[in-house]
Amino acid sequence: MYSIFKKEVNLFLSSLIGYATISVFLLLTGLFMWVFPDYSVITYGYASLDSFFGMAPYIFLFLIPAITMRAFSEEIQTGTIELLVTRPLSQWEILLGKYLACVFLVTLSILPTFLYFYSVYQLGDPVGNIDVGATVGSYIGLVSLGAVFVAIGIFASSLTSNQIIAFITSFFLCAFFYEAFGSLSRLELFFGTLDTIIESIGIKYHYRSISRGLVDTRDLVYFLSMIIVFLVSTNAVLQQRR
Repeated sequence: MYSIFKKEVNLFLSSLIGYATISVFLLLTGLFMWVFPDYSVITYGYASLDSFFGMAPYIFLFLIPAITMRAFSEEIQTGTIELLVTRPLSQWEILLGKYLACVFLVTLSILPTFLYFYSVYQLGDPVGNIDVGATVGSYIGLVSLGAVFVAIGIFASSLTSNQIIAFITSFFLCAFFYEAFGSLSRLELFFGTLDTIIESIGIKYHYRSISRGLVDTRDLVYFLSMIIVFLVSTNAVLQQRR
């Protein structure tokens, strides 16, 4: 598994696309944090990273499909998937190696944003006047969200040999599970506790919940369950191809 993990990370970091993808993420989040008036922390006038954590999931909708689209699509397209499965590795080791490599790359793109936290921490009046608990919870939520999106992206990549189709499919599925259930819950058809149940099926509900600073095990179980569902589905698709 480690050999697959190392190979995927090296391939991504040795390409211009890898650095461009991470740079675009940091550029966009930086613009929303410090430049765009409607979102800038400077305009708000209080020490908070809300604008960053609010926009990051939507940027992830493009960033993560770009990272995962080649995971299996490229292998299928070039025919190297046959060579891969003949290696002395189980199918799960191959799958988890690719999955963990993509999660590592997503986490790597998040790490430089700790500079935002340090800057806001220093700009607070007094210094350090920022809700550290909520910020830590938001980072945990963002990494968990990224891990779920990666699982979805890996699944989409296993469905086709075309990387563009894999990107579009991944984007649609990520956007659907992030936004759709919240929108459905607001329909007049659902009322009472039913609307909350519908909303809680979506990723956004749990991401916002954990971003409040209270790390609820129900949110962590939800994220883990979503990851398992899509990884198991990916394994089933690969098994069918095999």
